Amino acid sequence: MASTNPGDRSLFRRLTIQARPYWGHISAILLLRMFGVPLALLTPLPVKIAVDSVVGSDPIPGFIAPIVPSALSESNLRLLAFAAGLQVTIVLLGQLQELGSYALRAIAGQGLVKEFRLMLFAHLQRLSLLYHDTHGLADSVYRIQQDAPAIREIAINSVIPTLASAVTLVSMVFVIVRIDWQLALVALAVSPVLFALARYYNSRMRGRYRDARRTESDSIRVVQEALGAFRVVKAFGREIEEQRRFEERADIGVRMRVRLGVAEGAFGLLVNVTIALGTALVLYVGVRNVLDGVLSLGDLFVVLAYIAQFYAPLRTISRQTAALQSSLVSMERGFDLLDETPDVVDPANPRQLGRAAGAVEFRNVSFAYGSGQDVLDDVSFRVEAGTRLGLSGRTGAGKTTVASLLPRFYDPTAGSVLIDGVDIREYSLADLRAQFAIVLQEPVLFSTTVSENIAYGWPLATQPEIEAAARAANIHEFVSGLPDGYETLVGERGMRLSGGERQRVALARAFLKDAPILILDEPTSSVDTRTEAGIMETMERLMVGRTTFMIAHRLSTLDYCNARMEIEDGVVVSASGSVEMLGLAVTSD
Repeated sequence: MASTNPGDRSLFRRLTIQARPYWGHISAILLLRMFGVPLALLTPLPVKIAVDSVVGSDPIPGFIAPIVPSALSESNLRLLAFAAGLQVTIVLLGQLQELGSYALRAIAGQGLVKEFRLMLFAHLQRLSLLYHDTHGLADSVYRIQQDAPAIREIAINSVIPTLASAVTLVSMVFVIVRIDWQLALVALAVSPVLFALARYYNSRMRGRYRDARRTESDSIRVVQEALGAFRVVKAFGREIEEQRRFEERADIGVRMRVRLGVAEGAFGLLVNVTIALGTALVLYVGVRNVLDGVLSLGDLFVVLAYIAQFYAPLRTISRQTAALQSSLVSMERGFDLLDETPDVVDPANPRQLGRAAGAVEFRNVSFAYGSGQDVLDDVSFRVEAGTRLGLSGRTGAGKTTVASLLPRFYDPTAGSVLIDGVDIREYSLADLRAQFAIVLQEPVLFSTTVSENIAYGWPLATQPEIEAAARAANIHEFVSGLPDGYETLVGERGMRLSGGERQRVALARAFLKDAPILILDEPTSSVDTRTEAGIMETMERLMVGRTTFMIAHRLSTLDYCNARMEIEDGVVVSASGSVEMLGLAVTSD
C-alpha cells in the first residue's frame, strides 16, 4: 500500500543497491518469515481437532490424518493430548523462527546503518569547505546520526514484514476460500477501504515528515552553537537567551511531532475500525452459516482464527505504510547529501608530485564564496621557494582566503594557483596537501593523547620522532611533566591545555610533518606577549628552508618575514621584499 510514485521507485532502487552487501542476510530473514506462514496456517488446527474430533465426532482433517497414529485417533484423551502437543510444537517452532529472525535482523540492520553512515561521512569529507560553510555542521550531523537509520527501518522493518504479510494474506485467503467462499468475500470487502486510507495518508504526510526533520536539525544547530561558544555565552550571561532559543525550536518540533502523532493515531484508528467492521461481518455471516448447517462449529473457529491472522497482515501493511513515509523522507535526505557534487575534485590523470620546491604563483585569481561578492579580485603575485611572505590587511580583506586556496580548500572562481609552475588542480589532492603544514589562530586538537595529536599529520611517526618534534617546538619538558607524559589525554578540543600549550602542540605537529610549504594563520593572536615571543622563536626555526605564508594583524609579528604583501578589499595594494607582483620584481631594501 506504499506510494509507488517515480521518486519512491528511484529511492527503492538506490536502497536496493546500497543494501547489496546484506542481500544474503535479508534473504534469510525473508525465508524465515515465509517459514512463519505455514506455522500461522497450522495455529488453529489443534483447536479444530479438539472441538470437532474430540468434543464432536467428526474425523481428523484429511491432510493431517496420515501422520496421526491410529492408536491416537481411537481414544479421545489421546487425541486431545496429541492436539495439545501439536499446539506446543507450533508455538515452539514459531519462537525459534522468531529468534533466528531477530538475530539476523540485528546483524543486517546494524550493518546497513553503519555502512550508510560511513558512506555519508566519507562523502561529507570529500565536499569542499564551501558546502560546509553554506549548510553548517548541525544538519550534516543530523543526517548521519538521525537520518541514516532509516535504511534499516525500510529494508528490515518495513519491506520484509510487508512482503511476508502479503504472502500470509494470500495464503489465508486461499484457505478461507476452501472452507467458505462467502466468508472469504466478506473478509476481503474491507481491503479497498484500507487501500484508499493508505493512499490518502501517503499523499498528506510526506511533506509534514520532511518539515519535522528540518526543524529537528535546526534544534541541534542551536545546541551546537551554544555549547561551541560556551565561554562567550557565560561571559555575556546569555544562558537564558540560549535556553529560550532552543526552547522555541523544540516547541516547534514538539507541535509538529504531536500533529504527526495525531495523524498517525487517526490513521490507525480508521484502520482498526475498518478491520473491526470486517470481523463483525465475518462473525455474523459465519454464525448464520453454522445455524444453517453449511459450516461446522470447528470450521467456524478455524475461520475466525484465520480471519484474525488475515487482518493482522492487512494491519501490518497499513501501519508500515504510515511508518514508511517518515523513513523515506530520511532516506531522501541521506541520498540528497550523497548527490551533492564535490566542487574540489582530483584530476582524471593527476601529475605526480613528490616534494615540492615551494615556488608559489597566483595568476589572475578571483574568488567569491558562493554567489556573493568577490573576496579576491584579480590577484597576481609570485614568490620563490623558501620565501617568508607576510600577509597583512584588515579583517575580511582576503588574507585567509589566499591561504585557503593554496591547499585547495576552495578553487578559484577565476584564474589559477601554481606550485613550482604547475596549476595545483593538476595534482591529486592527497599529493598537494602533503606539501603543507598549517598552524591556525585557534589550534585544532583532538580528544586523544598528546602523542597522537603531534603525529596527526604523520601517523606512522615513531615515538623518538614525535619527541624530537616536541623538542623543536619547546614543549618536550612540559609534556614529560604531565601525569601520563605523551599519553596524556588533552580533552575535547585540547581544553585541558592552555592556549600557548595547544599552539605549541600544533607547531610540533608542523615540525613532524616537515612539509615544504608552511601556512601560519594568526598563530599568536590569542596568546599573551611573553608566550608570543616564545612561539615566534619556535616558528622562526620552523620557517627555515620552507616557503611560508604568515597572516597577522600585528605588523611586528611579520618582522620574521623577508617579503610583505598587503591586501585590502581583495586587491593587493602593496608589496615589498622578494615578492614578484604584476610582472615587476620588487626587491627588499
